[in-house]
This record gives sequence, structure tokens and C-alpha cells, in this order.
Amino acid sequence: MAMLQLTGVRKAFGDNVVLDGIDLTVSAGQMVCLIGASGSGKSTLLRCMNLLEPIDDGAILLDGTDISEPGRDPQPVRTRIGMVFQSYNLFPHMTARANVELAPRRVRGQSGAALSDRVAALFARFGLADRMEHYPDQLSGGQQQRVAIIRALAMAPEIMLFDEITSALDPELVGEVLDVLRQLRAEGMTMVLATHEMGFARELADTVCFLDRGRILESGPPARIFETPQEPRTRAFLSRVL
Repeated sequence: MAMLQLTGVRKAFGDNVVLDGIDLTVSAGQMVCLIGASGSGKSTLLRCMNLLEPIDDGAILLDGTDISEPGRDPQPVRTRIGMVFQSYNLFPHMTARANVELAPRRVRGQSGAALSDRVAALFARFGLADRMEHYPDQLSGGQQQRVAIIRALAMAPEIMLFDEITSALDPELVGEVLDVLRQLRAEGMTMVLATHEMGFARELADTVCFLDRGRILESGPPARIFETPQEPRTRAFLSRVL
């Protein structure tokens, strides 16, 4: 059964149509990778899934319920669908631990030893147990991005969205962030990623979607998309990036 389903999703900014009839189904435990050139609509698509952008037409269903209806409170949806961005967006005046604990305290009213222990376990799980009391400027880019992922996971989401989370990192730091995604993949987390890491998409994705001018031009298993793409535009894109 589809956990997240988009049907005919359209989004425009003025006369600029960014998403033009997107149909996408994400099942529980799947990893779906969105690939395509900059400006193809990948980031906007993720933002619409998380209700950071309202859609102009179509529907977004979470477990069969339309979450894209006008006037719906987005906060309950965002506790179920976490998102991590290109930039880490950590508060510079707060420690890594405080950054992670902020949303559970304010949104869910959690506090005390139970929250502290759960957050500490997340830091340990992703190799940052000794960095919890460090401030963002004391952490590497890769460590800050891992803290941003931990912050999203602290809300116990059912689905995770990742928007080009390695693009701002130095090449030698990319691997440590991708290892976090590998771990989440192995644990069965449902994920949708916009990524330029083609090798990673080929290795771990269940489905790869190639976006072009706001449409999913082609989608399927990684082997088919990367080895025998059907669309000329897909072939042209992959010939440049592989």
C-alpha cells in the first residue's frame, strides 16, 4: 500500500510552472531518488511533500488522507514527514544537543531524562556521542549535516525527505553523510532524496525518477534508468554526469 502518493501535482510561481502534473507513489520502506538538472523541480517537489509549499492542483496523500487540502494545519504532517536541507540550519548559539532537543521540547512537549537519553542514543548511533556539547562552528560540515539529520530523526518521523544534503560538503565529507543514509536504508526508513550522487542512487534506491522541466520524464529501478534509459533527455543528462 502506498504510504505517500502524489497525483497530478502542479506548482507554479507566477508564470513559471515548476511542477507540471507529478504522479509519484512511495511505499513503506522504499528509497526513492530524484535526479535531474538544477531547476528541474526536485527541491520544490520535496517542499510540497512537507507542506512547505502549497500546491496549485492535484493531491498529496499520506496513508490515504489528502494532506494538501487548503487550510490544513501542516504541523502534524511535518512531525510525520521529516526533512533535511542542503544548508544545516543549526542555531549557532546552541550546542548540537540543544539544536536537536529544541523541536521535541517545543512541538511535542517532551523533556526530562527520557528525551535526553533518546537524543544521546541518536548521537551515539551516528558516531557523534563526543560532539553533543559542541557548537556548530566547532563541527565539520559533515558533522553538522549529521546533526541536522539527527534533529529530524528526533521527531520520530515515518518518512524522511533529503534535499541535496551532500552538495554543500567538501568531497571528503560526503561519504560520512551517505553512510548515515545507508544505515537508515538498512533500518527500513522510508526516504525520498533529491541527489546528484549517482553512484549512491544506483547502489541503494528502489526507484529512480528523472525530472525534467517539472515532470517525471522517466522512472524505474536504478539498473534500467542508468543502463537502458528510454528517453533521449535522460540519456543526455546521464551522459554528462556519469
